[in-house]
Order: sequence, then structure tokens, then C-alpha cells
Amino acid sequence: MGIDQSLNETSVSAQTCAKCGSALTDGKPPVSALPGKPACDVCGAALVPMQVVAPPVQPKRRNPLALVVVAVIAAGMLYFGLHMTRRSGGNNPPAFGFGTPAPDFTLETLDGKNVSLSDFKGKAVVVNFWATWCGPCKIETPWLVELQNQYGSQGLQVVGVAMDDSGKDEIAKFAKDMGMNYPVLIGKEAVGDAYGGVPALPESFFVGRDGKIVDKIIGLKGRSDIEDSVKKALDTQAQGTTAQARIDPK
Repeated sequence: MGIDQSLNETSVSAQTCAKCGSALTDGKPPVSALPGKPACDVCGAALVPMQVVAPPVQPKRRNPLALVVVAVIAAGMLYFGLHMTRRSGGNNPPAFGFGTPAPDFTLETLDGKNVSLSDFKGKAVVVNFWATWCGPCKIETPWLVELQNQYGSQGLQVVGVAMDDSGKDEIAKFAKDMGMNYPVLIGKEAVGDAYGGVPALPESFFVGRDGKIVDKIIGLKGRSDIEDSVKKALDTQAQGTTAQARIDPK
């Protein structure tokens, strides 16, 4: 069977005669059909084969919302990568942890003096990163004031490092309102990076008398948690000494 004949047969089987209305559904060529020219086998009228036209193939359309989401995520990742590279200068901060020396730094006080962490050698130091806009810092600061009063005579030194963009006047007002009885230093991004980037405020590092980190608290914890870490720092031995300083067990 040729291709044309097959097409004609398929077309006839799907039609009715336009003249007499006879249904042509048997799928067989009409008896009276001439080759290549099918006709109704009831009335003899010529039939015009149906042309089967395939529907156009529609290209797949992507969801515009999905494209927007992907673009936003990609832009965010790019920004984050560039931001972190700028903060760190393309280098990761030096690794440190418990039992390693606390990174030394020199920062300016509210009255323009320079203070270094190494100035408190032989003392237990709490390096407290905070900011004037930090709500939890306002809760924590009075506890640090109390602990400085309670354990200062035993060798504790709290050091507050202000990590915000406020001017000295605003930081000084905050310190006065809170009754901060310890040095308040104007923080720098490089110091925060040296201590792991300071991902949240408040954040405190507890440095033993030997200059090594003994504990760390990120975010707001209870006063008793801070006091326990203070005791860990106090209950250490300063370098070059034989007697271990201990704190009041109360």
C-alpha cells in the first residue's frame, strides 16, 4: 500500500459524505473509488481527503517567579562572598580557641588614651564586645559592673569594647547611664575579626591570668553563667609564678 493511498484511507474513515451523509467509518476504501480519488460508495460523490495538521509545538516556558528567586539567591551569595572577602582582606582570621593566647590589641578609651590587653598581664580579663544599640547588652552590663565590684580585688578586670558606629559622646552617655566601672574602648573591625568576627552581641571572652582564653559566651546568658566563667579565669596561674591564685568560694 502506497503512502498516498494510506493517507486517503485514513482520511475517508474519519469522514461522512457531504452529499448523502453516509458515515464512512469502516476504515476501508470505497468500492467505487478510483485510485487516488476516493468516492462515496453509496452515492458515488467524490470525497475530499481530510488533511491532518499537527498542532504546533509550544516551547516550554519557565516560571518567571522561579527565575527571580534564583537571581536573588545568586546576587545574595555574591554579595556575601565579596563582603566577607573585604572584611578579612582575603585571609581567614587566625584560629584560636580555649587554651590559646588571647589576641592582643590596642584601642582608644573615651578620654583618648590607648589601652592594650597586655596591660592587664597577670589579671583575669573579661573582654566584652557590646554596642549601644544592643538590647541584651543593656541587660548584661549591670551584671558586669557587679562582678567587677565583687571580684576586682581578686584580680578581675572587665574591658568593654564598643562595636558600633556611634560617636564617643553617645558611647560615653551609655557608659555613664549604665555606671560602667571598667575601661570602655572604641572597637575596631580588625579587633573583632581577630576574635572570630564577633557574630553576635554581646560576646565575651574570658582570659586567664596566663593570657590564655578559658571560656567564651555568645549572646545573653544568665548572670550565674558569666560568674562561673569569671571564676574559671581567676582560678588560673599567672605565667612566671608558682602560687595559684584562687577566688572567694562564695
